[in-house]
Amino acid sequence: MFRLFSRFFSNDIAIDLGTANTLIYVRDKGIVLDEPSVVAVQAVAGGKSKIIAVGTEAKKMQGRAPRNIEIVRPMKDGVIADFDLTERMLGILIKKATEGRSFLPPRVVICVPGGSTQVERKVIRDSAFAAGAAGVYLIEEPMAAALGAGLPVEETAGSMIVDIGGGTTEIGILSLGGIAYSDSVRVGGDAFDESIVHYLRRQRGVLVGEATAEDLKKKIGSAFESDNNIGALRIKGRDVTEGTPKSLTVTSDEIREALGGPLELIVRAVRLALEQAPPELAGDLADRGIMLTGGGALLQGLDTLLADATGLPVGIAGEPLNCVAYGAGKALDCIGKWDAVFADNP
Repeated sequence: MFRLFSRFFSNDIAIDLGTANTLIYVRDKGIVLDEPSVVAVQAVAGGKSKIIAVGTEAKKMQGRAPRNIEIVRPMKDGVIADFDLTERMLGILIKKATEGRSFLPPRVVICVPGGSTQVERKVIRDSAFAAGAAGVYLIEEPMAAALGAGLPVEETAGSMIVDIGGGTTEIGILSLGGIAYSDSVRVGGDAFDESIVHYLRRQRGVLVGEATAEDLKKKIGSAFESDNNIGALRIKGRDVTEGTPKSLTVTSDEIREALGGPLELIVRAVRLALEQAPPELAGDLADRGIMLTGGGALLQGLDTLLADATGLPVGIAGEPLNCVAYGAGKALDCIGKWDAVFADNP
């Protein structure tokens, strides 16, 4: 009777706690919140720092905040870098996502990188409990991404997922409802942006911010040379030598060159996964290929790059940015029924 009561009066939720963005999925509602994993804090004399803004409002302040306000990203490389701020950020976002909808604290499915340690997982679990969760179930990101992309993970034949997020690239080979192989490479969208910043400083003598680098990546970035890559974008930055504002035109060829380093790391990790896969599953992948999810999947030509490097067909999931959140949401229905989906049972 209690389970029936809690099913109707508690909004169980799934959280994709990402380095760049946090998405919250509410049972029977879908994704109700998608906000940057950013917090604006103000130091308070003799006490805990005061949170001024969270999510979208905090990101708007980035690069424009006064000296007494610090813009912090409490997640780094897919794991918690600041326990206190992550806990407080989660509490605010969970309340925002469930406000006016539930009578009982929610059960929470929360995603963790495949390569996260038990210590890191405990921190994530404790943060969710401290933020008001009634129960916490962890699911590895490759499994969540595969579920969200609609891959047949319960079948005997193997499926391969490559989820490129803000802080990490999660690679998984799945079969019979479980993960046969997984790897987590701390390279993702943030590394792409940092590589662009470093390239422009080194090659063009101009310093640009993360927002400008991200804009370049999205608008003219590419992973593979093709006739469609011709493009350029006019940007503004600061001359490294003179310290004065400077405008310049950056080409898609330059951005592709800038992205070469992190892309090579991803290609190596995918190749390693294929080398480590059992021969039977490797044969399945030759037919089924690789599915790309995450924001990095939107980088032009990345599917072509991986197909060229592996010789396998490579597809991009529908709504790649939301696959992990959708998959974690599907896992809500697996609680107590299909425990193999979860990384750690409570």
